[in-house]
Amino acid sequence: MSQNNELKADCPLSIVNCQLSTVNCQLSTVNCQLISKSYGDIQALQEVSIDVKPGELYGIIGPDGAGKTTLFRILTTLLLPDKGTATVSGFDVVKNYKEMRKRVGYMPGRFSLYQDLSVEENLTFFANVFNTTIEENYDLIKDIYRQIEPFKTRRAGALSGGMKQKLALSCALIHKPEVLFLDEPTTGVDPVSRKEFWGMLQNLKAQGITILVSTPYMDEASLCDRIALITRGQILKVDTPSNIVAQFDKTLWGARASNMHKLLIDLRLHPAIETCFSFGDTLHATIRKDETTIGTLSKWLLDKGHTDVHVFPIEANIEDCFMELAK
Repeated sequence: MSQNNELKADCPLSIVNCQLSTVNCQLSTVNCQLISKSYGDIQALQEVSIDVKPGELYGIIGPDGAGKTTLFRILTTLLLPDKGTATVSGFDVVKNYKEMRKRVGYMPGRFSLYQDLSVEENLTFFANVFNTTIEENYDLIKDIYRQIEPFKTRRAGALSGGMKQKLALSCALIHKPEVLFLDEPTTGVDPVSRKEFWGMLQNLKAQGITILVSTPYMDEASLCDRIALITRGQILKVDTPSNIVAQFDKTLWGARASNMHKLLIDLRLHPAIETCFSFGDTLHATIRKDETTIGTLSKWLLDKGHTDVHVFPIEANIEDCFMELAK
């Protein structure tokens, strides 16, 4: 190893940290270090750090207002952070924003294409912005664009939600970006279109594109390689979906009864119940260890006047993990 590349034992710690940070950025497609952003008195992001590897499908998972859109706008050079640093494809999002913009595609949460232009006109416009053509990069978008090509003369504003989604994705890809940012792309889209869309993302990942996608839908987390759980502008945990679920160490029971609202109220009052939340047609309750049994709890609920009582052990999912971490 040359002298210039050595980390000497007597080097100041700040120099060592700087060199290590440079190495980490080179190994990452997207790297954020302690990004903070506020809007007046509202703290949108609080020292957020993420590290996305080349070719990853990386999910930012959290509810509305968690800070997902603010983070994406910073990473796509549309907002300046108050504090912290970030690089995308090796370029600083503040210092090298012009170079960085050539290498990223961004699909915002709201449909933001030109409503009065046709499908084909929108795609041509965005290709021209990046000095390319539809034909030059058609192979990248063909599987997506073919689904809306029969409607290429239709105005974008007259498309269905699923078609708008495919057009926006095609426009974000037309210049063959290295990194694709998708801000809540499946919000308001029907279940069939959601499934199709995630299939498209897997195909794009197979072509070597690094993808960051934000979503409030916890069930979509399992479709990502790694996820960052975020709420109130803070990252709660970063790991693979399976690892996050495996680290859930609480006793978790499901519960159903004829009156689900009353069941939720009563379970939250039981001394052995730590937390209780509604998940569709079932309540998920975390139990203080060894403080009750399923039989004892069922009898307690029957004594409270509940009917059709069912209490049973269940496996945690990502949403259970999120609720536990966000307490």
